[in-house]
Amino acid sequence: MGKYLMAIDAGTGSVRAVLFNLQGEQISEGQREWFHKEDPRYPGSMDFDWNFNWKLACDCIQEAITKAKISNKEIIAVSTTCMREGIVLYDENLNEIWACANVDARSTDEVVTLSKGDPSLELKLYHITGQSFALDALPRLLWVKNKMPDIYEKIKYVGMFNDWLNYKLTGVLAVEPSNGSTSGLMDLKTRKFDKSILKSCNLRDDILPATVECGDKVGVVTQKGADDSGLCAGTEVIAGGGDCQLGTMGVGAVANGEAAIFGGSFWQYEYNTDKPLTDSKGRVRVNCHSVPGMWQFEALAFKPGLAMRWYRDAFCTHEKEEAKKLGVDAYDLMNKEAQKIPAGCYGMMCAFSDVMNFTCWKHASPTFANFNFEPEKFNRYTFYRAILENTALVTRGHIDLVKESTGHEPSSVVFGGGASKSPLWCQILSDVIGKKVNVPVVKEATALGAAMLAGYGIGEYKDIKETALKLVKIERTFTPDQKNHETYMAMYEKWRDFYNTQLSLADRKVTNYMWAAPGI
Repeated sequence: MGKYLMAIDAGTGSVRAVLFNLQGEQISEGQREWFHKEDPRYPGSMDFDWNFNWKLACDCIQEAITKAKISNKEIIAVSTTCMREGIVLYDENLNEIWACANVDARSTDEVVTLSKGDPSLELKLYHITGQSFALDALPRLLWVKNKMPDIYEKIKYVGMFNDWLNYKLTGVLAVEPSNGSTSGLMDLKTRKFDKSILKSCNLRDDILPATVECGDKVGVVTQKGADDSGLCAGTEVIAGGGDCQLGTMGVGAVANGEAAIFGGSFWQYEYNTDKPLTDSKGRVRVNCHSVPGMWQFEALAFKPGLAMRWYRDAFCTHEKEEAKKLGVDAYDLMNKEAQKIPAGCYGMMCAFSDVMNFTCWKHASPTFANFNFEPEKFNRYTFYRAILENTALVTRGHIDLVKESTGHEPSSVVFGGGASKSPLWCQILSDVIGKKVNVPVVKEATALGAAMLAGYGIGEYKDIKETALKLVKIERTFTPDQKNHETYMAMYEKWRDFYNTQLSLADRKVTNYMWAAPGI
C-alpha cells in the first residue's frame, strides 16, 4: 500500500481536494465550483451555504480518491486550507447558524459606526491584530448583533472555513492562527484569541473556541465524517492554514527574510519575519504565518488579473479567435507582441491598484495616460504591457513599504499563481524590483503547503523548513536587466506622483474610486 496526503482547499470560487504522495507530487484532484448567494434583503451580502457546500467538498474528496485509484486507507493524513476572512457561527450544539464568504460586504454601516465611535480604535486594534475593519470579522459580528439579534444571542463559537472543514470531519472545532489571525480577533504576539478585542467593540467575548497551532493534530475522521466524505474513519486530521500562508510554504518561502509574490485576480506580496511587528501607520497587513513562530507582512494589489481579463475580452478578440484556432492561450499571443514594446511603454503609464494603505484603503479610477496618436508606438499591445508594468510597479512599492516597517527586503522572491505562467510578466517583475524572480514547478502551491503540514503533523516530515526545501523545485529563474531596471526606477517616481494626482480626483468626486474600503 502507498502513503498519500490529502489537502482540502475551500477557495472563494471553488472547493477542491488534492492528493499528494510523500515526495510532494500531485496525484489527483477533485474540484467543484461554488457560489455565494446574496440575501436580497441585504445588499453586498454573500451567504455561505454550509449544507450544500459540505456536500460539494465531499464530492471532491471522493473524486480525488477515485481518480487516484487508491484505497481510502492509503490516505494517512488530511489537512485543510481556505479563503481568509470568511466566518462561520455555531450554536451550543455546534450546529452552524450563520456564515458569510470573504467577499461579503454587507457591514459597511458597522465599519462607519466603529470608526466614528472612536477614531483611534482601528489603529489601536491594528497594532494588536495586524488587521483592519475593511476585512476582519468585527464589523460582521456587529452586523449580526444589529440585524439578526436572535442569531447573535445563540452564538457559542466563531470560526473560519478551514476549521469548519476539520470540524465536519472530526467533530472537533479548533482555530489555528494563520487564518484565525485574519479575523482580527487574535493577538499577533500570542497567536491566540484576545477577548479584550471583542469587548472594545461592544461585542460578546464568550464566543471564542479553542486554538491549535498549525501542524497540530485536531482529531481523527469520525464514522459520520467517513460516511459523508469517503475517507477512512480514524484518518488523522491536521490543522492547516490560510491560503496565502500555505501558498508561501508551498513555494518554499519558509525562512525569516524570505518573500513570495502570488499573481492572480489580486496580487499578494508576502514577507516573512520572526518578529510580530506592525507598521507604525497601519498601512500594511500582518498575519501569523503557517510556520509556527513566524509572521508575514502582506501587501495586496487590487485586481491585476481582472484588469488583464477585461483588456483581453474588450480589446483582443482577434487574439482570442486566433488562439482558439491554434489551440493556445490568447495571453501567449498578446505577450509575444507586447514583448516587442520597450520597457517603460514609451513613457505611457496606467493607474489601477495603488500601493497598499490598509487602514485608509482606496484606489483611483482606472486610467491610461501619457500616450499620443502614433499607432506604431501606442497600439493595443502597448496598453496591454502598461497593465503588466503597473502591477510590477505596485509590487515595487510594496517591497519598499514593508522595508519601512522591518528594515529589510528580500534578496530574491518566489513568484507563484497564474501570472507566473507568463514569462513576460516574470521578466518585467524582475526588471522592476531589481531582484531575481524564482518560479517554482508547482505554481498553485496552497494545496501543497497543506499537504506538507499534514505530513508534518503525523511525523512523516520532521521539519517544515527542511521539507519545503526538499519538495519545492524551481523551474526557472529570471534575472533583472540592469538597463530596464534603471528605466523602471525613473518611471516609478513619476508613476507615484501620477497615481496620487489621479487619487485626488477621486477624493474630490471628479472620478469614481476603483475600490474604497467601507467608511472611506
